[in-house]
Amino acid sequence: MNPGLDQLNFDELVRRVRACTICAESLDHEPRPVIQLSESSRILVVGQAPGRRVHETGLPFNDPSGDRLRDWMGVTRDTFYDEQLLAILPMGFCYPGTGKSGDLPPRPECAPAWRQLLLDRLTNIELTLVIGQYAQAWHLEAPSSTVTENVKRWQEFWPTVVPLPHPSPRNNRWLRNNPWFESEVVPALRTEIQRLLGAAVC
Repeated sequence: MNPGLDQLNFDELVRRVRACTICAESLDHEPRPVIQLSESSRILVVGQAPGRRVHETGLPFNDPSGDRLRDWMGVTRDTFYDEQLLAILPMGFCYPGTGKSGDLPPRPECAPAWRQLLLDRLTNIELTLVIGQYAQAWHLEAPSSTVTENVKRWQEFWPTVVPLPHPSPRNNRWLRNNPWFESEVVPALRTEIQRLLGAAVC
């Protein structure tokens, strides 16, 4: 953590994050941190890292994964992209590139440099959605060794934190093998989000 950054006002801190290039030497493309947040945000979505399409558009979850996530949440695109309501802070802010079996893991530089500084400013968050193993390792108290086990334990963290599987189409098999997720967790999640955001989700 860089000294003095905790003294910056919120807008300047966010500007610094969006201009960050600490992972530049490890990427084969220009860094482009993709985040969404406001001091008034009430829901925090924590993913892994932006994919290629998000990197190109600069809009978080602007892909089929985002479509499924919004469906799970029961919110419109307008609500999802309203930073006054919803913050989005992936574990890695920049697209990490692609490996042999899909996107690479989030870059490790992001979290120690920026994460706690930003989380400390989000004092109105009432619900945090943690998607995938890297997000769950950071945000869950005593996380299990697998995403599946974490999601099965969702009621232990309820109602302030909800562990989720990744909404990627690549996870269709997991959803077929775990039908309890969409029959038990998703309805409860939608109800809680409706309670928090009220008419804004309509």
